[in-house]
Amino acid sequence: MRAIVVTDQAAGTAGMTLAERPEPSAAINDVVVEVQASGYVPTELEWPSTWTDRAGRDRAPSILGHELAGVVTELGYGTTGLSVGQRVFGLADWHRDGTLAEYVAIEARNVAPLPGDVDFTVGASLPISGLTAWQGLFQHGRLQSGQSVLAHGAAGAVGTMVTQLAREFGAYVIGTGRAADRDKALDFGAHEFVDLANDSLDDVGPVDLVFDVIGGDVQKSSAARIKPGGTLVTVVGPPEARPADGLAIDFVVEADRGQLTEIVQRVRDGRLRTNIGTVATLDDAVATFNSTERLKGKTIVRLRS
Repeated sequence: MRAIVVTDQAAGTAGMTLAERPEPSAAINDVVVEVQASGYVPTELEWPSTWTDRAGRDRAPSILGHELAGVVTELGYGTTGLSVGQRVFGLADWHRDGTLAEYVAIEARNVAPLPGDVDFTVGASLPISGLTAWQGLFQHGRLQSGQSVLAHGAAGAVGTMVTQLAREFGAYVIGTGRAADRDKALDFGAHEFVDLANDSLDDVGPVDLVFDVIGGDVQKSSAARIKPGGTLVTVVGPPEARPADGLAIDFVVEADRGQLTEIVQRVRDGRLRTNIGTVATLDDAVATFNSTERLKGKTIVRLRS
């Protein structure tokens, strides 16, 4: 099968190649999925799990990608709840070969049924962005109706999900980003927008929850905006700053079938829109990932037309 492979961490995106790899087989509790579409996160090349397994052993050449939508072609021993021919979408394990491939072996619990009225491209755009937003807001941030959320990167793939879900649950959302992102952030539901290059976070009133995807000085300024008892949630590693009277939580998104089902149902009934930017073919994917232009929104690779 064809797959996007990396072998040299120092080479960055320039080290990506479209190569032939053996087709995977289904281990116990796995399914094999014929991948129709895959999501890609640019920071994958910086993740330790791209290069080593859980025991710290080198696992290159590695197949990139962790989000998928496709069709089940094989069930591993003991796999229940799914069937051959079923449409699914989900989030692959960080330490296993990924989804930028024509086939992937994935734990059955890490995928959910993809309804027939949801396109594979849309399905592949949901797992990381949707689950990150859901878990950050509700599991870790414990968001309540009537609270306020400062959502960084509000025009990005995660930020637009954060904004929409927070609004649905009755929160007031202040989005941040570049000046050029203002209209998109507001279109996805932010009540206000802060241009991080030209506006000051010091002018933002106290908030209950900060959803941080940036870190550094932005995180430090944001922590000072948090109300007593509030929470800073971040996905960029251990917090560098903490609220004076509140919690600071960093987390890594996890696959969750129930949450994926909740998310895709919201897409079906119009409560949630995806933020898909670039859609490339597998043949064009390496060139797309090496583009000098800023990729906006979620980048999706269609493996089959």
